[in-house]
Amino acid sequence: MDRCIVLVDAGYLLGAAASLLAGEPSRSRISVDHAALVQGLRERAEADTRQPLLRIYWFDGAPDRVPQPEHRRLRVMPRVTVRLGALTRSDGRWAQKGVDAAMHAELTELARNRACSDIVLVTGDGDLLPGMMSAKEHGVAVHLWAVQAADNNYNQSEDLVAEADERRVLDRAWITQAVRARDLAGACPPQPAPRPEIAAILSAPPGEPPAQGDRQPPARDGSHPASVDAGPLDGHPLDGRPLEGHPLDGRPLNGAAVNGHGDGGADRAQATRGVPTPKDLAALRTPGPPAAAPAPQPATATLRWSSDRGWVERPGTPPESPEAATLPTLAQLTSAEQRWADHEEDITSVGGDAYEVGQVFARRWIQRVTDTACLGKLSAEYPRIPHRIDGELLRYAARFGLLAHKDDQIDEHDRYAIRAGFWREVDSHTGAERPAVAE
Repeated sequence: MDRCIVLVDAGYLLGAAASLLAGEPSRSRISVDHAALVQGLRERAEADTRQPLLRIYWFDGAPDRVPQPEHRRLRVMPRVTVRLGALTRSDGRWAQKGVDAAMHAELTELARNRACSDIVLVTGDGDLLPGMMSAKEHGVAVHLWAVQAADNNYNQSEDLVAEADERRVLDRAWITQAVRARDLAGACPPQPAPRPEIAAILSAPPGEPPAQGDRQPPARDGSHPASVDAGPLDGHPLDGRPLEGHPLDGRPLNGAAVNGHGDGGADRAQATRGVPTPKDLAALRTPGPPAAAPAPQPATATLRWSSDRGWVERPGTPPESPEAATLPTLAQLTSAEQRWADHEEDITSVGGDAYEVGQVFARRWIQRVTDTACLGKLSAEYPRIPHRIDGELLRYAARFGLLAHKDDQIDEHDRYAIRAGFWREVDSHTGAERPAVAE
């Protein structure tokens, strides 16, 4: 058959492109226009082989072989077939399993059945050498393509390079037609600018406490930090760290006996349980000048909370308003036809950026709600999205691979960006302006 077929090892192609453009092989460091990439592969293959393209096979790994958003977009493109291997995590690194075997099987089967005259391999793995030799024995011309190496060296198996009939290098100019290095400095697009509170949180360096006026984030288990008046000690917010001078392991404080004043039974029981006794509290209050109390936090809701485990209240936080509880969810506003159209848009148009996901979800909700008063009620709930809508938003975001595979939770930074995009879209329809954060 006078036609060509392209077999792409996506791990090699995108990993090498990331090394070339971003300096490291992590695919999270690049953004890919898959439609432009597929079109570029087709045009290059037809030009190099002088044969019409039959099909592009895209081989990649995915957790539990579940298609990710990019795979769903690719497999609905004309003349593209996606084959998925497993993606496993070992020693903190992701590794593909079964991709090379699948490529080898496809390569030999196509050659044996004389499905084409030319096969283009975009890979660097020497494990495909037996399959390449088998294809050549069946009279198929094998073209080997490499991605330009970041250090101007080979990033392919030397044996594979030696056995190929034709060799080409996809240089930086060709790669950058569809792939670009991702700017990870900004948490969300520069325009429109997110609300001041969200911008302050997103711009804070990791590990730095939020500035006065910012919201205190909860722990990863969904609990909230204690407020300044929640504990019995002035200036000691009992944040889980051992109190100074009191290891809370059953030993007495500063060498004092726990049973010296007739109440040793209760004090000893408290000490062995790791609970400060009354004498401990007095000792912490008496010596030295009192510690400065933290600046009081505003009595408003935090921007993130345990939506996947139910509503979590904290001291000083007003409960969800009755109006918020009556707001409809997107599922209630969506017909079967709209649900199908949403699925098509998610596959073909939505890129999966956390900020963009929040905007798309909010736009659909706003467009479909029939009661115009509902939009005003929603905007009045800022900064926290009503619980039922927020949980639905996070479940929607999980479809785009935003889950951290370790614990099936969305990364906290992504949660901020998702909600920032949601509120920005709401603001664009209500014209709401929020006060700046106190410096």
